[in-house]
Amino acid sequence: MDADVTDSAGPPSDPDHPAGDKPQGRSQEQSGPEGPTPGTGEAEAEAAEAPEASEAPEAPEAPESSEASAPEKPAQAEQDDQAEQAEQAASSAGSGKNEAGSDGGDSDTDGVQTWADQPKAGIVAARKSHWLRWTALAASFLVLVAAGAGWWLYKKLDGNITTDTSAAAELKAYEKERPTPVVMDAQNILLIGSDSRAGDNREYGRDDGGSQRSDTTILLHLAADRKSATAVSLPRDLMAEIPSCRTADDKETREQFAQFNSAFELGGTACTIRTVEKMTGIRIDHHMVVDFNGFKDMVDAVDGVEICLKEPINDKDAHLELPAGRQTLNGEEALGYVRARKTLGNGSDTERMERQQQFLGALVNKMQSNGVLLNPTRLYPVLDAATKSLTTDPGLDSLRDLYDLVRGMRDVPTEQVQFLTVPRQPYRNNPNRDELVEPDAGDLFKQLREDRPVAVVPADELEEARKGQEKKRDGKPDDAGSESPTPTPTYSGSSAADDLCKQ
Repeated sequence: MDADVTDSAGPPSDPDHPAGDKPQGRSQEQSGPEGPTPGTGEAEAEAAEAPEASEAPEAPEAPESSEASAPEKPAQAEQDDQAEQAEQAASSAGSGKNEAGSDGGDSDTDGVQTWADQPKAGIVAARKSHWLRWTALAASFLVLVAAGAGWWLYKKLDGNITTDTSAAAELKAYEKERPTPVVMDAQNILLIGSDSRAGDNREYGRDDGGSQRSDTTILLHLAADRKSATAVSLPRDLMAEIPSCRTADDKETREQFAQFNSAFELGGTACTIRTVEKMTGIRIDHHMVVDFNGFKDMVDAVDGVEICLKEPINDKDAHLELPAGRQTLNGEEALGYVRARKTLGNGSDTERMERQQQFLGALVNKMQSNGVLLNPTRLYPVLDAATKSLTTDPGLDSLRDLYDLVRGMRDVPTEQVQFLTVPRQPYRNNPNRDELVEPDAGDLFKQLREDRPVAVVPADELEEARKGQEKKRDGKPDDAGSESPTPTPTYSGSSAADDLCKQ
């Protein structure tokens, strides 16, 4: 029995038992004379446990010695495969695993490192989402505030405008007498400067109980294509046919031939409109009444208007004292400048109208050149100033209506914004009054009524041109036929493009 056991196991040096040689032989080769070699891994553990194979009831037949190392290859390949898989897993997870082969324990360590980064990413994402939510809320709040402010500003400007319903009612009552519009898309607006000394305007003169006269009246014609605008001043001292009008206390006046601005005193805006329509044959589409303070505030809203004075001005009645030369007038100074008469020029109302036209042209030029009409932040003060002292018909009593009007004018070239005075001359029965010059005045009204162009030049240039034409006609009468059969009428006036300091 003992011999069988001995034979089956065999001594280490017995060549007849190759099956037992394998573990011992490997152990001996790896150990060497100085003991086991470090780092042999699982191969050493298997070799150390090899003697336990003697307890098996029957040993398997050992392979040839040349094939003794064959079982080692699958173990090594399996180990390499595990290492490769671990490296791939580490690479895909971005864990920074070291390149030395490791077993499942190393793989677990790599998994912890990979997932450890995810809480940080989650915190960053949560913070980003939190920030985006607050940004969206803040933006929504600002939009609501802006919308609310815009609506408040709109309502404020809209509420500044006073609607003249009484004038509209009276004009409707006299509808059969009014002219018929010729060109539907053209607009004719009557601008009336109130001369009332009541309320805030009493500082400019005595308060006569609130009575008023139209200190300045301008017929503004906007061409249907909105490529030109012509403003015609009607002298306050012009003698005109004033129709029967209804007064403020519901009385009717008689028809009379009187000074033009008395129509406003007798029957207000409606009476003035009917007088202008009877004089010109032009249908008035809208009207605006502006008082002194409105004019002042508009000038201040554009930071003043530049003018040039050939001589200094000292007019106590107009509250105006200015040196000669180029200077910028504020609202108060501008009002005194356009109203002064006694101390400027020959003291006539005609010369004052020319000064008013030049100043209005400079005001329009200032508004267009500085981009006021295209910039809401700069346009608002102008609109606020205008609407506070503005009375209009129901067709222009809203901010939208006024904006549409301004928008239609903002693209008109400044050289096509023209100012002139209706052709007039001293009234034959009273040189202190004016009368129309015919047929020049009638030709002008016809051009505007039919929406045809007119031209304006300075008075001295117009006079020289007339003298030249007279000489040409006297010397060469046959040349008269070479002129255009329908020449553009030319009148004394100015445009918004004119520089007051170069005249």
